[in-house]
Amino acid sequence: MELVKTISHNKLTKSLLIVILGSILLTISAKIKIPFYPVPMTMQTFVVLFLGISFGYKIGVATVILYLLEGIVGLPVFSNSPEKGLGIAYFVGPTMGYLIGFVFASFLAGYLKYNSNFVFTFIKLTLTTSIIYILGVLWLGNLIGWEKPILQLGVFPFLLAELFKILLLTLLVKKILKFRNFI
Repeated sequence: MELVKTISHNKLTKSLLIVILGSILLTISAKIKIPFYPVPMTMQTFVVLFLGISFGYKIGVATVILYLLEGIVGLPVFSNSPEKGLGIAYFVGPTMGYLIGFVFASFLAGYLKYNSNFVFTFIKLTLTTSIIYILGVLWLGNLIGWEKPILQLGVFPFLLAELFKILLLTLLVKKILKFRNFI
């Protein structure tokens, strides 16, 4: 019985450590950016999918939620914080839909099964990334008005970079899954 408690405690400790380190990785990926208006281009979508694939949907979602909570309480973890604000005021700004999309994308990236088929893996990761953009555009349109060119502001400038990130993840998915099995 004591061995079971120790194993369970070690697994929980390892999971918590991964979640904390993952939120730090998300913060770093938020700060690697190309400034666009109203939403900056970052490496976050890559990291969100990477976390889900690497550690599964439970750890992936927990990591993204911790990251969002850190930002909501005022830590400067978001892409344009602290220069564009902190806390809940920043969170409910133009990027909120994308940030919420991270939770769902991390879940789906961790939930889906990946095989050695390059095309199917690419399609799955494209659909997963699309969730971020769908929620982002819905929020952005409601926030700044649908009469504005929402797709030109919140999607089109990012397509080439997203294609690159999805291709990179598609190429790495086998290695990521080996890493996942190793942990």
